[in-house]
Amino acid sequence: MSRTLLERLARRGMTPGLERIRALIARLDHPERAFRVVLVGGTNGKGSTARALARVLQAAGERVGLFTSPHLLDVRERIEVDGAAIAPEALDDLLARLAPHLEASGASYFEALAAAALVHFAEQNVTTAVLEVGLGGRFDAVNAVEPALSIVTNVDLDHTDWLGPTLAHVAREKAGILRPGRPALTAATGAGAAFLAAAARARRARLERVAPTHVETHGYGVAFVQDGGAYAAPLMGRHQAANLALAVRAARLLGAGEAAVRAGLAAVRHPGRLEYRPTERLLLDGAHNPAGAKALVRALADYFPLAPKTLVFAASGDKDVAAMAAALRPAFARVWLTRYPGPRAAAPAALRQHFPEARVEPDPQRALARAREERPPGGLVVVAGSLYLLAALARTASEAGAQ
Repeated sequence: MSRTLLERLARRGMTPGLERIRALIARLDHPERAFRVVLVGGTNGKGSTARALARVLQAAGERVGLFTSPHLLDVRERIEVDGAAIAPEALDDLLARLAPHLEASGASYFEALAAAALVHFAEQNVTTAVLEVGLGGRFDAVNAVEPALSIVTNVDLDHTDWLGPTLAHVAREKAGILRPGRPALTAATGAGAAFLAAAARARRARLERVAPTHVETHGYGVAFVQDGGAYAAPLMGRHQAANLALAVRAARLLGAGEAAVRAGLAAVRHPGRLEYRPTERLLLDGAHNPAGAKALVRALADYFPLAPKTLVFAASGDKDVAAMAAALRPAFARVWLTRYPGPRAAAPAALRQHFPEARVEPDPQRALARAREERPPGGLVVVAGSLYLLAALARTASEAGAQ
């Protein structure tokens, strides 16, 4: 039942605006008023920040709801309570109960899942819910709730067809999750930070910039200093220090103590984001825009400076592949171009104009197999360009294991 309903809602597409989700949660008697809410937006890093904050608050003794997107294997991954995804039967029951309201309000796929998460969190008696923005901020479904705290990780160009062509446009959309008189945090730098600060002033939000110091790679994780304390977490990439520092500062504003901060950071995981599998010499990363590609290249230089590297790459057709390729090409000796299943995927032949020396294998599983077969001794295979590519490979592996 839940799969059929969600598939039908997905066919409705996406129309900007908060009218439908506001009408929907009103019909549901405002479940979001049962708990404290933190909104987490930004161009990159919002998922890592949301997960880290949720783990810290959980370590502090709170019952924590976490709503994220997209998922890799199962839609249930988007709705968690204390680190556990909603059970299949619970999601089926929830969507069956919500179905008349979803139809009456004309809810989209994302709006339906956001509403389901809010109801589930209320019924599970969570004390704080951390909600990740799906797209932009101003018109995103989670922005229909009133946050105690808002976080905008950073501001960079992505989804320009929806958010606008300049950093100023993007900053305005991201700033839509800020509230007058309420605290807000960001780790944005450069022009993005300036535009966001101006938007925050216009909204009369109390925006504080967070900037970790003494950032170092730490095994297969990262270490940094924030608020006078030294911290470490098992997330790869120097860029994760900013995301984790935001979680540290947010947790402190929400009342978490030092022991909880350290325990929560030690427990954080984020599948598909610089996820390294040592026994396979395989790195999976959902980098899907130029900023993400640059962060991936920096991480490869930090953690695998001497390893010859092979890239398996696919991307959505609406992405700035030229800029991604410019960042990625110097880091890889070999490149395989492929595509993930779905209409949004760019054709490998179209990608090849940006990777002229690359080889093409349209089937992602075969592309990965070829990359592994030709990997030189001590080499590393990297899969990147889209979370949909990672999901396709993970789904194939899961299905093979189940046979």
